[in-house]
Amino acid sequence: MKYTTLLFDLDGTLLDTLSDLHLAVFYALHAFNMPQRSLDEVRMMVGNGIKKLIDRAVPDGTPPEITAKVLEVFRDYYSKNSRIKTAPYDGILVTLKLLSQKGYKMAVISNKLDSAVKELNRDFFAEYIPVAIGDREGMRKKPAPDSLYEAMTLLGVTREECLYIGDSDVDIETAKNAGIPCIGCAWGFRGRDFLREHGLDDTWILEKPTDLPAFIDILNK
Repeated sequence: MKYTTLLFDLDGTLLDTLSDLHLAVFYALHAFNMPQRSLDEVRMMVGNGIKKLIDRAVPDGTPPEITAKVLEVFRDYYSKNSRIKTAPYDGILVTLKLLSQKGYKMAVISNKLDSAVKELNRDFFAEYIPVAIGDREGMRKKPAPDSLYEAMTLLGVTREECLYIGDSDVDIETAKNAGIPCIGCAWGFRGRDFLREHGLDDTWILEKPTDLPAFIDILNK
């Protein structure tokens, strides 16, 4: 069976959100006079949702009740300032257009809040991607496969038709848990070496978004 469906991670795959996430972490930590985190530190902290991001960002030993307050400040700031520098990676829009013209079905799946994922997809990718799923109550976050299975149901496809595209160890594990192949994005938050070190075959790691259509064509031959 040929691959007909592409399931995309969002942050670090379709959208470069790192600078805005870093600014929000900076703001929240500064509000509590906590040591700051560098851009590269935040780069390695994202991927498991904002609660885990803040758990990693605050100093070791921070009481849970203080961590919760930092999260609240982060959430409020980021909700109002999530698109200062956020934008699709170079080549993403032209790639999605070509994939859509080729007839591929597509979905976005993220550990961001479901409302934010749907809003970002509507603003940037709705012309090409009809399904966007984020974190919500009652659904396990990635790397659990629940959100991928929901996307398959909404798109009316089987697991055997799907490819997953992401940039992190969480994405590699998510695809494995869902029983589908993973294409790694070297242009994202982690890079080729990291993806290789976390078990992804080097031939399945792409350097730029515009490599994706030709790679899938090869898989489907």
